[in-house]
Amino acid sequence: MKPPEFFSATYAQARAKFLETCGSLGHKAEHHIHPERGSEGEELATDVVRIGPDDASHVLFTMSATHGVEGFCGSGAQIGAMRSGLYDNLPDGMAVVLIHAINPHGFSWLRRVTHENVDLNRNHLDHSQPYPVNAGYEELRHAICPTEWTPQAQAQAESALQAYADKHGDMARQGAISSGQYSHPEGVFFGGNATTWSARTMHNVVAKHAAGARHVGLIDYHTGLGPYGYGELISDHLLNDPGHPRLVAWLGETNVTNTDDGSSASAPLTGVNSQCVANAAPHATLSMVTPEFGTSPVDQVLGSLRADCWLHNHGDLDSEQGRAIKAEIRRCFYPDADDWKAMVWERTSDTERKMMAGLASLT
Repeated sequence: MKPPEFFSATYAQARAKFLETCGSLGHKAEHHIHPERGSEGEELATDVVRIGPDDASHVLFTMSATHGVEGFCGSGAQIGAMRSGLYDNLPDGMAVVLIHAINPHGFSWLRRVTHENVDLNRNHLDHSQPYPVNAGYEELRHAICPTEWTPQAQAQAESALQAYADKHGDMARQGAISSGQYSHPEGVFFGGNATTWSARTMHNVVAKHAAGARHVGLIDYHTGLGPYGYGELISDHLLNDPGHPRLVAWLGETNVTNTDDGSSASAPLTGVNSQCVANAAPHATLSMVTPEFGTSPVDQVLGSLRADCWLHNHGDLDSEQGRAIKAEIRRCFYPDADDWKAMVWERTSDTERKMMAGLASLT
């Protein structure tokens, strides 16, 4: 099969293709039904399939649509892995658990966030404790999320953002926008003030399927940062955590980056998915990586998120401007092109093979 055949045009199509693939291979899926409906009125769900023995001591999780609109990539990787036979001869004692569309609402509605307007990959922290303060976001919040989205308002906002970058650096500006904030529920990269439906679902799925595992791996598929089609492999561990050198050994030193030392295209983040996995499987060794596939220049990517935030706060989804904003955010996170899909498939299948081999080497 050709890689473009693994990918889908909508969430509804992706879910149908995922479940059809599971059924054709005899894999039974479990369904976690979302409380709301999709953009086409369709049922929303996080669908999970486990391939391998129930008592596996080594479990690899793959996950798509943490940031809903990025789900096209991860869904294609998961469907392709099953259809290509990647899991046909798993190492002894290993299971693979595919978590398809952990944020189905964002996937269907072409949004990064959950239905609560929360960035899932900033939501996994102790909500009973004081939240970290993103001083850069506080300073720039009116420029990041202006109340108008006219050419003049955009120009004024860009001027303020550029002035901040000139003073503090481009990565500081990126961090101000994207590292996470917990004070403005209407804003971008809001980490939430409570645990979301998707976060609870993720914790429950990992806790269930990792209950008997000694070693757990996670591949959490993302898009939006870096060169077009390149899959940066971002370590989900601090440099001094044992998981980081394991990833370096398994995936190759030149391939693995880390926000801890500034080598990643991503700014340092708070409340991330790896913390959820650590909380759900405290008994296991953890080896977790985030493949990040580049799409468009970072200013365009962040601009599409800011425009989408404005649209859902102040605009009209059914207007010409609303449709254009939705088309742009889809383009910025899913280049619907065969060459990009082929690059994604080559990287994802190679990464999964190496992660499975690495996990199997642990005793």
